[in-house]
Amino acid sequence: MIDFELSEEQRAVEKTVRDWAGKEVAPRIHDLDREHRFERRFLKDMADLQLLGICIPEEYGGAGMDYISLGLVSEELEYVDTHLRVIMSVHVGLNSMSLWCWGTEEQKRKYLLPQARGEKIASYGLTEPNAGSDAVGIQTTAVRRGDRYVLNGEKTWISLADVADHFLVIAWTDQDKKKKRDHSGLSAFIVERGFKGFTSYSMKEKWGILAGNTGGFHLAEVEVPAENLLGREGEGFRVAMFALENGRYTVAAGATGLIRACLDASVKYARERKTFGVPIGEHQLVKEMIAEMVSDYDAARLLWLRAGWLKNQGKRNTRETSVAKWFATVKSERAASDCVQIHGGNGFSDEYPAGRFFRNSKAAVIYEGTREIHKIMQADYALGYRQDRPRRVELPAYTVAAPAK
Repeated sequence: MIDFELSEEQRAVEKTVRDWAGKEVAPRIHDLDREHRFERRFLKDMADLQLLGICIPEEYGGAGMDYISLGLVSEELEYVDTHLRVIMSVHVGLNSMSLWCWGTEEQKRKYLLPQARGEKIASYGLTEPNAGSDAVGIQTTAVRRGDRYVLNGEKTWISLADVADHFLVIAWTDQDKKKKRDHSGLSAFIVERGFKGFTSYSMKEKWGILAGNTGGFHLAEVEVPAENLLGREGEGFRVAMFALENGRYTVAAGATGLIRACLDASVKYARERKTFGVPIGEHQLVKEMIAEMVSDYDAARLLWLRAGWLKNQGKRNTRETSVAKWFATVKSERAASDCVQIHGGNGFSDEYPAGRFFRNSKAAVIYEGTREIHKIMQADYALGYRQDRPRRVELPAYTVAAPAK
């Protein structure tokens, strides 16, 4: 049986987030974006709404909702501004969900509980100045010394770099395997901001997502307790890819929200703006751009919903999440470009949201797997060069509430 109805709980969280973001963020986002200013108060609001632990079980401080709810929240947040969805991606998708599935009971109690409650903010550290899509190209090292690991290296393009309290950091623990580029020499660690030798910085000259905090951090002889190793030594690459799969899901849903934002802004403007004596919505080529946004939104939403359904069933979803992320981000970039075009000269003005949509859209086709990486993945699946194998840790399945009738 196929049922496209959302449950009452899912509809409720969708409406709650839409109302909050529309009332508290939308009126301020123009100024925050222009001033490159991150508003920490939004984190508290999101925590109060239980968004920062939305799909984490209640026993670990979360709201205990399902993955579809996580997608709905991501879509609604990015509809207002991308930086809000980024919080969900790094705090929930990349970090907290990894702790939930890979962490020991002690790690969950110490780190996941306060993160799910929003008492502590979390981020993720894989990318480095010379390593993005090439994950095994990272240079950060972790050397075991007694009951501690000593970490050295630098991470960049880190969301919430100057805001987060906890970081999930990927580093080499086997130097011989590092030389051979053997990813089984990578390990994952939980690093606290307060650890001696940890320093962070913010990027001041970003092109997009200007209301968000993005930067990097340095690790200079940072001593990390051995019990902060996430998973087993040598499983860092698996942890990293597991995290990215969850982050990509939120990106896919968020980019879908951006398509809808572009559509709504374009429809509004096309009805109001007149040329040659008629609203520009009467012109065939404007209709064509709007029609593309309509079809792209519907397709993107169905793709992330399918991935979310698979997650709810506890089924492997690497391919489905990849294609959802690839499709939604590429189409959101096109929607944003067409939104600017429909606005004409006003689209080039900061007084309208089209320019912000366009600037924000570009990042998502780069991070968490570039569009080229996802194209290669999808081709390899089709050609039989890539096959998903069982992994040690899978997403737990949800018992989904019956849809509202």
